[in-house]
Amino acid sequence: MPPITVMIKPASGNCNMRCRYCFYHDITENREIESYGIMTEENLEIIIKKLLERADGSCTIAFQGGEPTLAGLKFFRRLMEFEKQYNTKNVTISNCIQTNGYLIDDEWAQFLGENNFLVGLSLDGTKDIHDANRLDYKLDGTFNRVMKAAKMFEKYKVEFNILCVITSLTARHTAQIYRFFMKNNLRYMQFIPCLDPMYEEKGQHNYSLTPKLYGQFLKNLFDLWYADVKKGNFVYIRYFENLVGMLLGIMPEACGVFGRCSYQTVIEADGGVYPCDFYVIDRYRMGNLITDSFEEIEKKRLEIGFAAQSLHVHEKCKTCRWYKICRGGCRRDREPAVNDVPGLNYFCESYTEFFDYAFDRLAEIAQMVASKR
Repeated sequence: MPPITVMIKPASGNCNMRCRYCFYHDITENREIESYGIMTEENLEIIIKKLLERADGSCTIAFQGGEPTLAGLKFFRRLMEFEKQYNTKNVTISNCIQTNGYLIDDEWAQFLGENNFLVGLSLDGTKDIHDANRLDYKLDGTFNRVMKAAKMFEKYKVEFNILCVITSLTARHTAQIYRFFMKNNLRYMQFIPCLDPMYEEKGQHNYSLTPKLYGQFLKNLFDLWYADVKKGNFVYIRYFENLVGMLLGIMPEACGVFGRCSYQTVIEADGGVYPCDFYVIDRYRMGNLITDSFEEIEKKRLEIGFAAQSLHVHEKCKTCRWYKICRGGCRRDREPAVNDVPGLNYFCESYTEFFDYAFDRLAEIAQMVASKR
């Protein structure tokens, strides 16, 4: 068997925050069972045992939500015990977690640091910008708690990236957000385009990201990143790193840049398995890892044909000069699909504008990297 990567949702869609743009809240409302509760330790043990029996070489386990820390620190301590107990083939295990930071204290940060978790911490920029959309259950802003979590991670030497959602608001304040991150030495950044609800016409909400705004955001962000890179001032932005890698002949690791749906295994709290984090809905449920074998789940994966549907290339893409680097973008941005055929990417205009503007400088950075090798 090859190396294996899975995403586990130990708290299902449950969360201690009420972010206005939460895409997973929309997902849970569009399935028969909204929440599968907190994953039991018994289910966790079965899942880890099966994963490590199947994996060869390496096994990457990412915990996401909802908010995965709601499963509790005891749950994650048991995770470490199960990994040691069932890693009979001595595979390399990498653990990751994406968190809103709300529950992070010394004990959590120390645990994550000691056990080498890679953490994604959600932070949308300065206090006013972050607190406009990322609220707690009392509808109060959460900026102060998230910044406290970042300080905790630094204190306990936790490796972490900043996850910033691009909304209509953040897109209008690109330079302010970038400089805030740099000032606070938050140099590992991932900027994630906001998703509108799956079955609604796009662009209807105050937070909605329009193609025009996204195109301008990408150009503004690139200018800032390019200037720092040229000065030798290190900053990691995942999307740009993937693009430069592609120009160097390296396969992109970010799913949305790959051009087709990659092989994913998303495991809900009850053990249910799905092909993508954006499609954890009943239609795409491939089985349950507690009761089903991997072979049965893979058979269902082929029957559903989820990944195969993403291979369709839109007619406009076939004649686009940027297709080889754009690759059509994320399937979720190509909704609504008609007869399971995805449409043109909602942000097509954004990417065309961005590549027209930045491609020569992207190629320059790629050449600079190649010359240093």
